[in-house]
Amino acid sequence: MNSDHHVILRVVSKMLLPIIVMFAFYTQFHGDFGPGGGFQAGVIIAVAVILYALVAGVPAAMRAVPPAFTRSLAAIGVMIYAGVGYWALFKGGHFLEYQALFNEPPGEHHGQHIGIMVIEIGVLCGVSGAMLTIFYAFAGRVAEIRDKDW
Repeated sequence: MNSDHHVILRVVSKMLLPIIVMFAFYTQFHGDFGPGGGFQAGVIIAVAVILYALVAGVPAAMRAVPPAFTRSLAAIGVMIYAGVGYWALFKGGHFLEYQALFNEPPGEHHGQHIGIMVIEIGVLCGVSGAMLTIFYAFAGRVAEIRDKDW
């Protein structure tokens, strides 16, 4: 079988991957002002890697984004999220009380904006890392039923 039998699919996906990642970052940083945020952006980034895996193959995707990196990314996301909560606790507020991050008076919202952005970056890391780890776990399994047995 000719290795170029999916040329159109490969070309179109190469054009779409940067657009998908750009849309993920738009969704991430637009989450303060409208629908979107870390969860949606994390899933969109995972979808970009999964599309690459479907077109180029799972081993190529695992070389581009190693499974150890995806597991670390998920853990870093949880640490960022929890870190903001503990930062507020150490500053004398409640867990994830954004006003306490910079000891702001009740009318100020600078700490809330920064706190939400950092939390959303943690969610982005956690969700994209977890989704890709789950994908690699399922896609990396060897099929128990051979193709000719179907």
